[in-house]
Amino acid sequence: MRLQKLFFHTFFFLVFLGFIAGDVKAFQNTDRSDKTVKIGLLIPDNNSQAAKYGAELAIRNANEKGGFNGKPFQLVVRSMEGPWGTGSKQAVNLIFEENVCALMGSPDGRNAHLVEQVTTKARIVFLSAWASDPTLAQAFVPWYFSCVPTDLQQADALIEEIYNKRQFTKIAAVSDNDYDSKMAMESFVKRAKLSGKTTPLQLFYDNKAQDYNDLINQINKAGVRGIILFGKPSASMRIINQLRERKMDQSLFGSLSLLDENEIPGQVMKYYENVALISPGNLSGSKGLAFREEFQKTYGKLPGAVAAYSFDGMNLLIEAIRNAGIDRENIQKALAKIKFEGVTGPIQFDGKGKRMGTPGLMEIKNGVPVTVER
Repeated sequence: MRLQKLFFHTFFFLVFLGFIAGDVKAFQNTDRSDKTVKIGLLIPDNNSQAAKYGAELAIRNANEKGGFNGKPFQLVVRSMEGPWGTGSKQAVNLIFEENVCALMGSPDGRNAHLVEQVTTKARIVFLSAWASDPTLAQAFVPWYFSCVPTDLQQADALIEEIYNKRQFTKIAAVSDNDYDSKMAMESFVKRAKLSGKTTPLQLFYDNKAQDYNDLINQINKAGVRGIILFGKPSASMRIINQLRERKMDQSLFGSLSLLDENEIPGQVMKYYENVALISPGNLSGSKGLAFREEFQKTYGKLPGAVAAYSFDGMNLLIEAIRNAGIDRENIQKALAKIKFEGVTGPIQFDGKGKRMGTPGLMEIKNGVPVTVER
C-alpha cells in the first residue's frame, strides 16, 4: 500500500511538473530588473546549517568584491524538510517564483534525484554540494553538476589504500540501512569485484541502535583486518568507541559521509583518532586556512566537509555567472568548461557533470587530519 501511495505521488508530481515546465518561458518570470542576482540553496532541514553558512560566506565575499555588474548576489534558502516530495516543490518555488538563475543543493541522494528532475525540466543548473550517489550523473543531464566525489570515486581511493597499499584481503564493509549508505557500500563492492579483489564481508546495522555487540562479534569471528564504515557520523562513532572498548585492533576507514558536521559535535576529529577517511580537500592549505579562519570568526566554530563543499559550490556558481551573465543556458555552458581552485582542491567537470579526479585520504593523528600519501 505504501509503495502504491509513493508511486501515485511521484506520478502526480511529475505530471504536474511536466505541465508547468512544458513551456518554461511561458511560466518563468523573465523580468530581469531585480536589484539582486538570486541563487537558490536547498538544505535538508532547518537544523542543517553547515551548507547555509558555507554558501552565505561565499555570497558575502562576492558582494564585498562588487557582486555582479554592481548588483549584489542574494542567497535564497529553502528547507526540504517535510513529507516526501517537499524538496521538489521548494525547487519549483525557487525557479518559478523566486526566479533564481542557478540552484545549489545539499540534500541526500534520493532528494537530489527529485531536484535533478525539476531542474532538467526547467532548464536551469543544479549543482550538488553533498550527495555522492553516482547514479545522479548517469542520466547524462547537461544541467546537473556535482562538486563532491561520487561513491565510485571514493571507492577507488579506499581500494587503492586498503587492498593495494596495505595489502589487506579480509575486509568488512559496514553500513546502516539508509539509501545513501547502502549506495556507497554497493559502489565499493562493485569496484572491488571489478578490480579482482576479495569481496568484503557486508554487514548492516540499525542506525538508531546503541549496542553493536552482535555486529562486532561477527567482525571478530570473520577475522578481518580492515573495517570500512559507510553511514551517519553518530552511529559510526558509537561503533568505533565500542570496537575500542573491546580492544579490537583492525584498521578503520570511512567514507565522506562520516564527516557530516550537521550530525556530529565540534572537534569531531578526536573521535576518529587513527581512522583513515576520504578527505574533503586540503583545508590546511592557504585557501583552506583562510576559509577556516573566516568561518570561525563569523560563526564561532570551525567548518566541516559540508560547509567546505557548499562554499566551493557557491563560488563555482558565482564564477560562472561572472563569466557568462545571468542567462541560465550560458551559466550551464560556463560551468561545463570551468577550471576552479577551491578549498576542497581543483574542480573541473567531466561530460556528465561529475567532478574529475580521485579524492585523497586523510588519517587522524592526535586529533589532526594528516594527508595519506598515495
